[in-house]
Amino acid sequence: MLTQDDGALVHIRTPTYKRPAALRRALEGLRDQTWQNWVCDVYDDDPDAAGELVCSEIGDPRIRHHRNAPRRYASKNIDQCFSRENPHGASYFFVLEDDNLVLPTFIEQNIELMRTYGVALLLRNQVVEHLSGSPDAYLGESGVLDDLFREGLYDAATFRSSLLSGIGVSNGGLFWSSAAKTELEIGYPCNATLQEYMRTFSIAEDIYVAMEPLGVWAENGEQTTRDSGGTASYLKRELDLKRAVQCLQRNVWKGMSRAQQKAFLTNERLASSAEVRARVLSKALIPVGAQRLLGLRETLRLAGRGAAIRLLGRNTPTFSEFVVSRSRQH
Repeated sequence: MLTQDDGALVHIRTPTYKRPAALRRALEGLRDQTWQNWVCDVYDDDPDAAGELVCSEIGDPRIRHHRNAPRRYASKNIDQCFSRENPHGASYFFVLEDDNLVLPTFIEQNIELMRTYGVALLLRNQVVEHLSGSPDAYLGESGVLDDLFREGLYDAATFRSSLLSGIGVSNGGLFWSSAAKTELEIGYPCNATLQEYMRTFSIAEDIYVAMEPLGVWAENGEQTTRDSGGTASYLKRELDLKRAVQCLQRNVWKGMSRAQQKAFLTNERLASSAEVRARVLSKALIPVGAQRLLGLRETLRLAGRGAAIRLLGRNTPTFSEFVVSRSRQH
């Protein structure tokens, strides 16, 4: 059992926007932590600052409310929470989005694993809450990482290869120490979904993946993409997102050794099936072994979709700058 007399402070960053009931649940969950040496900064993007009353009513001096001025909108509000800034002199950090929840031993068990394996990064599984924010909300039986990883220590290249079968990082599952080398703040304009892919691509050091779900990830669909601050059409946003993901996937593949590429479809460190990996490779226009697993017709169909995404989707100059900057750190 860990002791808390070593002064290890945990800094929690909570982005919020017009969800006071969800925010209250998230913050009250923090007060139930077995590790009590923490401080939480709430970054409120609501012009009416609905979260301020929640923080005031909870009345815990460890929780500090900040009104964003000017507004940051969803992606920038989340991204600032991964900053290297350390105003409290904390040893550990994580992001608790207002609609998510951490279970009582989340902090304690994460710190214990990081100390045991000597890592500065940890990714924790989260159970999925369906219909979050509604009276019919319920916890599912699966975690967001179940189809991607297995328990254990990952080198950076193997971890980044999860982009070739899924999204990789879940913002609410990341837990890191002040010694982390990886630049987790993206710092480039993009939507909140793309940020998680970009954060996966950014990993530049060993990371431990803990599969016991000690957090709750809210599945709330439209609410998650709320308040983006953008004006582009849905179709254009989707095409641009898929094009950016495709670009990240192709760069991950290029960064793998020949041996890693050869073993990718059968690498048991990843939990996804060989067929899933082959489908992603085909859509990324990397049809290695796809025809054998999927058949010629399906391989060509997926490659056709990938070609359409590459033709119709657009990457911004700042996104290209991000890819180059992170590739240099790998």
